[in-house]
This record gives sequence, structure tokens and C-alpha cells, in this order.
Amino acid sequence: MKLAKLIAFTLLLGLGTAHAERIKDIANIDGVRNNQLVGYGLVVGLDGSGDQTTSTPFTVQSLQSMLAQLGIQLPAGNLQLKNVAAVMVTATLPPFVRPGQQIDVTVSSMGNAKSLRGGTLLMSPLKGADGQIYAMAQGNVLVGGAGAAAGGSSTQVNHLAAGRVPQGATVERAVGSRVGQGDFIHLELKESDFTTASRITDTIDRSFGRGTALPLDGRLIQVKAPADPGRRIAFLAQLENLNFNPGQPTPKVIINARTGSVVMNQLVQVDKCAIAHGNLTVTISSETQVSQPGPLSGGQTVAAQQADVQVKSDKGELVVVPAAASLNDVVKALNAVGATPQDLLAILQAMKAAGALKAELEII
Repeated sequence: MKLAKLIAFTLLLGLGTAHAERIKDIANIDGVRNNQLVGYGLVVGLDGSGDQTTSTPFTVQSLQSMLAQLGIQLPAGNLQLKNVAAVMVTATLPPFVRPGQQIDVTVSSMGNAKSLRGGTLLMSPLKGADGQIYAMAQGNVLVGGAGAAAGGSSTQVNHLAAGRVPQGATVERAVGSRVGQGDFIHLELKESDFTTASRITDTIDRSFGRGTALPLDGRLIQVKAPADPGRRIAFLAQLENLNFNPGQPTPKVIINARTGSVVMNQLVQVDKCAIAHGNLTVTISSETQVSQPGPLSGGQTVAAQQADVQVKSDKGELVVVPAAASLNDVVKALNAVGATPQDLLAILQAMKAAGALKAELEII
């Protein structure tokens, strides 16, 4: 019954009959992408919840370097700081963003600060993969949590070592795009599939004329775009909203071995097979026994550990699983085995190895 509840919600993910989808939901335009930015900075103004400088010397070094640039020379020796924390600053640079626009940043503690709540991020340069500075971040850190401690007791709500600075970075450099250049644009499918690439090509040719699109492989499609820059944006807007029939997706079972979650789409089928599954339980218990010497014997008291190992194997009955052509039938067949979600991980792998599971098995 528990297994049925676990898998029942996967019906929402299943695709019954093929249906029309937009090209923009299946493919991306080459050159239209996000870029990741990263930087290092300091958060100040913390209420005694910053880094412990004895174990995070880089916080003191960063503060001394920053103050030296401001013309303040600190005496030699360790500084005892409680209101400063060293952080990593990350952000995503959207496509077509221009200098002067603002983007959100995420601030994460890299030392042993207890909380970043109430802190202010000082000006931090954000660099791209090429080492160039693309944005400057600064602002008040917003932490979605709270915590308090006193007398050895503490309580905490949510995570306090990371926060956001909404609109906290100003873009200083734009990333060039190839979308407005050349005679062609390229569509990149999110998942490689020759059938989908062929059907997208046919849809584009029917809408814009034969020879407009050319599939280069199972993922990349070359599309001839208008030479006039003023017409190219309207062409792309019309192109990405074209509807086409992508066909049946691949039957797939997704297994998360860490959480025991199992998700399968509606196209999963099984052949007739027999399954016997039992659990093996090993219990090891240890008992301390004391050996006491006799009076006036001159011996010493000795403590010895005696271990008791018990192995128990649960009875696993052989269950015949009939051939199933729908997700409902697959769920009923697996429920007949009486397996828990954790047991199902091993059963599905064994069924795939035996050739009884007609689906791709992906373990994440």
C-alpha cells in the first residue's frame, strides 16, 4: 500500500498520447545562455555571530587588506573580531543583460560564522570563468531564518549561514551574443533525439519554406534567419512558439538511492517474470563480563567483551509478476511482491538485468 502511494503521484509525470509542444520548451537558441559569476567578500555588522578569527585567519587578512586600501594601518597582532565573516558571493548573469542593470546575489559563509543575519556585504567584484569582472556586489544580506542561544541551549529556524542580497550586484560588463550575427541561428535540443530533431525541422520548413532548417545531428538544428536585424527578433519569436508533435518519450525509471525515491513515467512496461525477495538482518550484541580473582590469589580483575552475532533471513515467497503494458499494471504487479521503496531499488535493478523491465534505469 505504501508503495502504491509512493508511485501514484508519478502518474502526473506520465505522458499518455503524444501532444503538441512549443519549440521553446524543447530546445534552446545557441548563444542565449546564463553565465555564472563568483567572488569573495566580507560581511560586517553581525551581532557577535561572525567568524572566530583564531581558526579563520583569512578573515583577518582580508580585513587588513581592505583597510590598508582605505588608508588605515593596523598594528601587528591578531585581531579579535566577532562581527565580521568571510563569504563567497555567487550570481547568475542572464543573457542580454547590459551594464547598469542589477541582479540578485547569494552570500554563503566560508568560515565558522554562526549567522549572517543582519549583516552587510561590502563591495565585492564578481568574476566570470575568463577572470574578468562582470559585476560589483554590495548590500544588506537577507537571511530567511532566526536563531538564539543562551546558557548552553540554542534554537534555530532554517539555515543562517547563507542569504540573498536582492538586486545586490550592478552589472559592469556585458557578454557578447552571436544571435544577431551571421546568416544562421542554431537550435540546441535539451535532450538528444533524432526523431525530435527531424520533426522540428519539418515543422519549421512548413512554416517558413522548404530548406529553412537543416538538422546537423540529434541535438543541433541549423535555421536560416532573415538578414535584416529588424526582422530577426520577430522571426525568433515566431519560431520558438511553433507547435509540433515530439512523439513518445523514452520509457524511464528514475531511482534516487540516497532517499529511496522511485519515479517512472507512464510508458514503463514489464514482461512476465518471477520475483523472490527477502531481507537479511545481521544483529551484533556485545556484553561485558568481569572476571574476579579469588581472595589472596594476587590476581587482577579482568573485563572481557563477549559478542553475540545473530543472522536472520526473512522468508521471501516466489511471486509471479504478469506482463504489464501500463503504469497502473506495473504498480499493481510490484505491490504484489510486498516490497518497500528501499527493496524496490534492488528489485528494479534485477528486473532490468533480467530483461523484464522495458525502460531506461537511471540512478541519481
